[in-house]
Amino acid sequence: MMGVSLCSSFITLPLALLLVAMTVNGQFIGSRLDCHNTCVCASNIISCPKMNLTSVPSELSRYTAVLDLSFNFITKLRAEWTPYSLSRLHTLLLNNNGLSFLSSEAFVKVKRLRHLDLSSNNINYLDELIFEPLEHLEVLLLYNNRISQIDRTAFTGLNRLQRLYLSHNQISRFPMELVKERSRLETLRLLDVSSNRIKSMPLIELQALPAWIKNGLYFHNNSLTCNCELYKVVAQWHLKEFSSATDFKSSHICLIPGPQKEKMATMDLDKAYLNCSEVKVQDKEAFLEQFLVLECDTRQKDMVKRWSLPANTLLSPSNKTAVMRPDGSLQIGPLRAEDSGVYTCYATSDSFNETLYVTVVVFNGTKSGGLENLKTAYTTLVACLLTIVMVFIYLYLTPCRCAFCPGQALEKSEQRESLHSSTASLSQAHDKTAQESAEGGGFPYRHVAFLEPKDQLEQNGRLNPIGEEEEEWQGENRGRRRSDAESVSSVCSDTPMVV
Repeated sequence: MMGVSLCSSFITLPLALLLVAMTVNGQFIGSRLDCHNTCVCASNIISCPKMNLTSVPSELSRYTAVLDLSFNFITKLRAEWTPYSLSRLHTLLLNNNGLSFLSSEAFVKVKRLRHLDLSSNNINYLDELIFEPLEHLEVLLLYNNRISQIDRTAFTGLNRLQRLYLSHNQISRFPMELVKERSRLETLRLLDVSSNRIKSMPLIELQALPAWIKNGLYFHNNSLTCNCELYKVVAQWHLKEFSSATDFKSSHICLIPGPQKEKMATMDLDKAYLNCSEVKVQDKEAFLEQFLVLECDTRQKDMVKRWSLPANTLLSPSNKTAVMRPDGSLQIGPLRAEDSGVYTCYATSDSFNETLYVTVVVFNGTKSGGLENLKTAYTTLVACLLTIVMVFIYLYLTPCRCAFCPGQALEKSEQRESLHSSTASLSQAHDKTAQESAEGGGFPYRHVAFLEPKDQLEQNGRLNPIGEEEEEWQGENRGRRRSDAESVSSVCSDTPMVV
């Protein structure tokens, strides 16, 4: 018996020495929580910073609300770091631990978390649905890690997220999924992706975001390419005094395309290199009888808003053309010319006041009227073209009976007749009228003649086959006065003449 006892003591001693060797500053790996030597336990708060812990202490109180394990050596957060649910835990601090591994089920038993600090670690990848159980999370700190890849579903389920810090990582893609979901936009206040490796930003989508998100959207100190679209966004945000643009004005830089990759201040793109046009706050423009909605886009959400009309007239319930909507915007219309002017929105809260100005320009005309004018101009143009076509048809396609028309050969007796005999010898034409009328059905044929240069020379530059004196001639029951030489000359021009 004594030998067995001695043998067991020899076996127990090395195990004890081994456990002592595994002790780190009095705390055993996976040992129970020690509120006297390694942690400070105050009611529902457990604080164990800078205690060289390599794992999360076991047997944590189920009533723990705040757990501070920062500045230790916890490199892995496994699914079994807590064997039971900590339903009251709302703050977990694991920053500055060298943490490089996060289990996909690491947060399944702490679903009530509202504040999670994983900053200043060695995390390099955010797995799919990693934060999905944290539906109550409001603040997530991931800055100063080595994150280079983010799964597009990593932030799924964070519908109450207000602040997300992703700065000082190696991210090359802007996580657009964070601002695409409308449900998340209702709560998101701050998104920091500064000091990464992002080369392009979805500028059009970002411009459409509410002001309270753009005010807290930090993307400075990235590898963005210099262009006027980027300058326009930064300049407009600076003009509207968004904190994301004004607080880090000197850090908004971009890279000039080229092999040298020179850096340049984004706000200087209007002065050098690209010479971008100056950015101004755009006015609201509309036509008469239209309706217009003016947004009171404040830098903070849930503020009390009231409107002032042009000439500093306060909005009253009796006003029928200007109505404030439930979201704080102002609807005006049907617009009149006197509705042009500056509209002022006063927004107030317990800690912040803001005044916004919106200039409205109402054009003296209706939008439909402009379309009618366009239709009228188009109709006039078509009518002019048709008129020109008809004139050409009349000049070149009108059927005629003359010596120059195909198939209309002149008799020998008529070939010797000149212009004077067919146009100017009116008396002879009158004598044949009765006979031609009888043979042609009562209507004389019309002859078309063209003035030839030879005939003009024979008249010494003046056509007067009849003579300068006025003569009268009589037909059956009617008379006619012959025209003078100048009238005949005006008729016998380069255009066809009908007799």
